[in-house]
Amino acid sequence: MKRFKDLEYKRVDFKEAVGIVRKLGNDIKAAKSGDELKKLYKEYQEQSGKYNTAITLASIRNTIDMNDKFYEDEMNYYYEELPKFEEEEKKVIKLLMESPYFNELREAFGDIFVKNKEIEQRLSSEETIEDSIEESKLTQEYSKVAATCSVEFMGEECNFYGLLKHMESTDRQERKAAFEAWAKLYEGISEKLDDIYTKLVEIRDRKAKKLGFDSYIDMAYAFMHRFDYDKKDVESFRKQVKEIIVPACVKLREKQRERLGVDKLRFYDESLIFPEGNAKPVGDMKYMVEEARKMYHELSEETGEFFDFMTDYELFDLETRPGKHQGGYCTYLVQYKAPFIFSNFNGTSADVEVLTHEAGHAFAGYTAERKQELLEFADTTSEVAEIHSMTMEHFTYPWMERFFGDKTDKFIYAHLSQALFVMPYMMCVDEFQHKVFEKPDMSPMERRKVWKSLEEEYMPWRDYDGNEFLTGGGFWMQKQHIFMYPFYYIDYALAQTCAFQLYVRSRHDSKAAWKDYMALCEVGGSKGYLDILELGHLNSPFEEGTVKNATQEVFKELGI
Repeated sequence: MKRFKDLEYKRVDFKEAVGIVRKLGNDIKAAKSGDELKKLYKEYQEQSGKYNTAITLASIRNTIDMNDKFYEDEMNYYYEELPKFEEEEKKVIKLLMESPYFNELREAFGDIFVKNKEIEQRLSSEETIEDSIEESKLTQEYSKVAATCSVEFMGEECNFYGLLKHMESTDRQERKAAFEAWAKLYEGISEKLDDIYTKLVEIRDRKAKKLGFDSYIDMAYAFMHRFDYDKKDVESFRKQVKEIIVPACVKLREKQRERLGVDKLRFYDESLIFPEGNAKPVGDMKYMVEEARKMYHELSEETGEFFDFMTDYELFDLETRPGKHQGGYCTYLVQYKAPFIFSNFNGTSADVEVLTHEAGHAFAGYTAERKQELLEFADTTSEVAEIHSMTMEHFTYPWMERFFGDKTDKFIYAHLSQALFVMPYMMCVDEFQHKVFEKPDMSPMERRKVWKSLEEEYMPWRDYDGNEFLTGGGFWMQKQHIFMYPFYYIDYALAQTCAFQLYVRSRHDSKAAWKDYMALCEVGGSKGYLDILELGHLNSPFEEGTVKNATQEVFKELGI
């Protein structure tokens, strides 16, 4: 493999690709044994992996610079052509499932393999191709609108992420000014975002109805392979968070208000945990990556090998800059068995969290890709994948002194606090989407009212200091998952509940906790959600009492 920047990109020729997969389909139909069928399916997977790698390479380079016309055009090409090609791929899977030897694949790969194929067929229809194309174009439009938004602040051209570091300033006036600039940026594009989201809701609801679902909620659950639970289970989880986590957060926010010495905690105060300043990483990006390499070598032999691979092939793009896509992510170049980590470093503790959170994703993928027989099992569902990432954040606490020096205790306190603070917000995002798709004809202003009421319910401490746009319910627009990855966001909260369990276990028996974590990484997506939890000796977040039991030791550590 070459270094990432030297990887050659070649556009997928879908005319040629269709011919290849159709031939594979005919061969699958003519297979004379289970062994032959298995061999042909693996060959199909390898071909699919090549196409996926090219598309992912284009996507990464597009997000690195949303103003790069070449890769923007490449992604628009894929948004147009990929849904059509995916229908051809689903025809191959249909032939696979109709083979008299398909049961031999079930025996080889398990029931989850069959469930995955069945739901993929359920979600397949030529009637929805144009809808999928339109949906992809709208998400690309959203990405560009958000990524190219910037303002001059304190002599610096700042995008949304660039402003966030100023919202951690010890100077309250600077925090407030940064907050107002941040809110003004969103308000300035709110009409455009409202329009994009209205269209996305219409399209997603229409697709669901065409596919025979009662609502897009049901379709989204199917799309995310939520075989082991339904929206009633999710509702019960939200209830646990409301009863256990929200009161704890109210206590933590009051302690924070007292520490900061303010009469009332405003939104622009929330990010500042300590009056003398939050723990910030020492050293620049190069220093942090090198310290992360040392850390992962000391954590385990497996993580050391993994991080050497990441650094040797330069599988990172970490620093923020104008025109770069917001947020952070980890993705995979399947053909090379190579993860890639993308982020927007901004000089805050979040930079180090990327080197643990996204590295947790990357390590799990790197591990599963080398353990699982099927390429598709290297990936797993999002509520499992986030256990990998969030647990890695906690497991690396013993090495945080390298990044934060004498501020390490403050970092760990803030990190644990934020892990709790974000859970009620995740409930807002999830319930908001349920309400939107229960009534998809809601107007933009009605959606804002829904968001405002949910904020009051789950985040009673939130105060926007009179900002009309945010007080009126505009804050939901800053969550890209709502636009791009519907119904994903609660998976972080489900995973955090499991990560807390592993963290507490690691404090008492680090070897046992690491063994359970490795089992979660190695299994990939070869089992269902509840089976994977059982493999890692984890209690289901949906069981009454799990949230309480998972957080009690964390509460004690935080002094509440």
